[in-house]
Amino acid sequence: MIKNIRRRAALGLGAGALGLVAVAGVAVNASAAGPATVAKPAVPVAAAKPAAASNVVANPSLDIDAALRAAQATLKAAEKDGQRVTVVVLDRSGAVQVQLKGDGAGPQTADSATRKAFTAVSFGQPTSALAGRVTGSGATLRDIPGTLFLAGGVPVSVDQQVVGAIGVGGAPSGDLDERYADAGAATLR
Repeated sequence: MIKNIRRRAALGLGAGALGLVAVAGVAVNASAAGPATVAKPAVPVAAAKPAAASNVVANPSLDIDAALRAAQATLKAAEKDGQRVTVVVLDRSGAVQVQLKGDGAGPQTADSATRKAFTAVSFGQPTSALAGRVTGSGATLRDIPGTLFLAGGVPVSVDQQVVGAIGVGGAPSGDLDERYADAGAATLR
């Protein structure tokens, strides 16, 4: 009797009544008089239907080994010149794959390297080439969030398709940042 009362209380059921309890989308029939049974799902689960190949776009991107190799080569080129920089490598979608902050690089360098790489991957051009396009009054490319139109970001392309970008921040000039980014990109050719 005590077992039955506990079972009824646990299931929230009255004496002899049947109950329907939903657990993770599956209906469970339970009663105080007998064991619980699992019924078919209350809502039918739709089978995944494959998309037609013509509806799918491939977005090639750098793999992690290539991104790491490029970042290390970029940092090495800067350190060889005694520069303290941060290097960021982004994939085609603008997500950070690798970030290497060199010894002594300032706290602002990570943000500027990321924004330069994001600008280069977004527009498919080195940031130095884009810098001249953001002059004038009114709305400009500078208004796009996450971008930075200073030299130091270069896209990485394969067969004329952008697959990532390298951004460098921290050298005394954007020209140096871009030279180091180019050194990293050269390791991928």
